[in-house]
Order: sequence, then C-alpha cells, then structure tokens
Amino acid sequence: MAAKLDLHSTLKMKSGYSIPVLGYGVYQTPAAVAHDVTHHAILSGYRHVDSATVYRNEAPSAAGMLATPVPRDQLFYTSKVEPRNLSYAGAKASVAATLQQTGLGYIDLYLLHAPYGGREARLGAWRALVESVAEGKVRSIGVSNYGVHHLEELEQWQKQQPTPQAAGILSINQIELHPWLARPDIVTWCRARSIHLEAYSPLVRSTKMSDPLLLPLAAKHGKTPAQILLRWGLQQGFVVLPKSVTHARIEQNADIFDFELDEGDMRGLETGVYEPCTWNPTTAPLSE
Repeated sequence: MAAKLDLHSTLKMKSGYSIPVLGYGVYQTPAAVAHDVTHHAILSGYRHVDSATVYRNEAPSAAGMLATPVPRDQLFYTSKVEPRNLSYAGAKASVAATLQQTGLGYIDLYLLHAPYGGREARLGAWRALVESVAEGKVRSIGVSNYGVHHLEELEQWQKQQPTPQAAGILSINQIELHPWLARPDIVTWCRARSIHLEAYSPLVRSTKMSDPLLLPLAAKHGKTPAQILLRWGLQQGFVVLPKSVTHARIEQNADIFDFELDEGDMRGLETGVYEPCTWNPTTAPLSE
C-alpha cells in the first residue's frame, strides 16, 4: 500500500463508510472468554471486531467492546448470516438477532458467510441485507467465501435491478488469504470493482511459523513470523483479521506498523501455490 499505515488506518468502502485495516477475529473463541479478550483487544488499539452468528459469541464479544472507554462511533463490528441459513427470511432473522444480542444499535458490516443454498437463497439473503441498510440496521454489506462465479452471479443480478438502491452496494469479500493462498483471480476481480478484501486465517492457523520463507524475514526485521504474515496482508491492501485468546499475542499481532516489507521481501512471499488451511467454499458450485 502506498499510504503510511498505523494502528488506526482505515480503508474507504464503496458504501462510503471506512473499515479499520486491522481487525480482531473471534472465530472459535469460547463465549466464556470472548468478553475478556475482545475487551483487551480494544484496549490494545484494535477498533474492529469480526464475529458471526455461527460463532455463538456475539453477545460477549460486543459487550467486551462496549465495556471500554472507546465511543461506539469509533468501533467497527462485523457479523455474518449463518452459512446453512442463507435465505431472505434467514438473513432478516440473522440481522435482528445480532442487533438484539449485541445492543450495538447498528451493525457496521454484515456479510453472507458462504455461498451455499443455491441461487434463490443467495440472492434472497442479499436482498434482505440491502433492505437492512435502507432500514438503518446495517451500514455496509458484503460477502464471504465468494469465488468469482458467485460474485458474477450477484453482479448480474444487481445490474438487473431497477435502481442502485435496490441492487445494494457490495463493499467487501472476506476470504482466506495468505502467501500460500493469494487467490489472484478473486483479488483481481474485486480490485477491478473497488471491492475490498478481508483476509481471514492470515496466520495460516500457525502452520507456517517455522517456514523457511518466513524465518529469514522475521530475523531481518526483528519481528515474529506472525507479524511478517500480517504485514504482508496489509501491504497487499487487505484488511487482516488475526485471532488469538492470549493477551500477549493479541498485543503482538497489533505491533505491525513500525516496519515495512520491501519489494524483495514481498516477491519472496509469492509462492504461487494454492493451499487452503481451512474450508474453501469459494469453489462451491452455483447449484450447491
């Protein structure tokens, strides 16, 4: 990225709202600890929490945010429609439940969690999110785990709508992204349309921390392999979503704004491989 980044850097979305480039993910975070770790993340400088209805931790995660001195308008909260509940009614219910459980007043970003259920389910759920924006319940909307074919299906539907308001604004696609899964096809498609990409599993689920590509860069910059991975994502222009339930690592994952990877470093991380470390709905057929 050309601009100098800091802990509170943001990207302007097509919706007109801004999203912090560093987010705190709460996937698989037990509800019993979600309040504590989310609270600590906000006190450590994070302003963006990425949750989902299927995580079953929305209430404590939001409570942890709100328990800090940071005003609500400086906080950014994301949720998602449950993958197996994708439909117009399902998305409506999902938004209502998130608002009720979090007490946030509005949700900054709501995503379709995965492109499952078939065309009618996907587009019906999208229409529900569009209506939620018009109703002031949600500010920005997007998708997650969408491959190019899913994105093109949505784009074609949007072009057929009578007004831009009815079509909705696709601001985000959240997908697994790291040097071993750079997804140039999806990234190129989204960038051509000014759709921002969010990188989940940016730390490759800690499976690459001893990789020979990372260790020399960590030594060169005096950083951990995890910090190198997060910096790579930032310099690709992605929003990065690291997760941890350890206070020290939560702080460490935010300490990535005092160094830069140079061009050689970035080239060295161009692996050219396709190695998902988690589920991969981007390849799901449109009929699924």
